[in-house]
Amino acid sequence: MGEPFLIQTERTLIRKLTFDDAEFVYQLQQSPGWKKYIGDRGVHSVHDAIHYLKEGPMRSYVLHGYGLFLVQLKSGQKIGISGLIKRDYLGYPDIGFALLPEYEGKGFAFESASAVLHYAMKYIGIDRIQAIVMEENKKSIQLLEKLGMKDLGLQLFPGQERPLKLFEIQIEKK
Repeated sequence: MGEPFLIQTERTLIRKLTFDDAEFVYQLQQSPGWKKYIGDRGVHSVHDAIHYLKEGPMRSYVLHGYGLFLVQLKSGQKIGISGLIKRDYLGYPDIGFALLPEYEGKGFAFESASAVLHYAMKYIGIDRIQAIVMEENKKSIQLLEKLGMKDLGLQLFPGQERPLKLFEIQIEKK
C-alpha cells in the first residue's frame, strides 16, 4: 500500500519517501533546476537514488523524526519533494524543496513548503526553521520571503565554495 500521507494540502499529498520512489528521485535530480541550484548529489542512476534515499531522507526520519518528503498531486502524479534537512553547520532544520520543471511556477512549492512548516511546528515541535539558497536563485528567495522567512544575509558555510543566503523563521506557537 505504501507510506501513509503525513500532510494533505488543497492539491497535494505529502509523505515519506520510500525505495519505490527511487526512479522519481533519479528523474528529479537530473532536472536542470536541481543541477543548477542544488548540485550533484551523486545520483547518476536509479541504483544511486536507492542509496541516496537510504542514507539521506530515510536515515533522517530515524535520526531526527523528519526529512525530505515526496510531494504528489492527489491524482497520484509525483511532482517533487519538500521537507526538512538537518545540516551540521546550521543551528536549526533547513527547509528544502524541488519540483520537476513542468510543475514549477504553479504554486506547488509554496503550497507544500507552507504545509511542511505547519507540520514541523504542530507535529514535530520545531519552532525555528532556516533555509540556505544561492543568491541567484530568485524564485526560491521569493518563495522563502513569501513564507515569512527573514533574510539574514550572505554567509559562507563549511563545504561551500561561495557564500549562500541564509533565511530563518521563528514559528509562533498558538
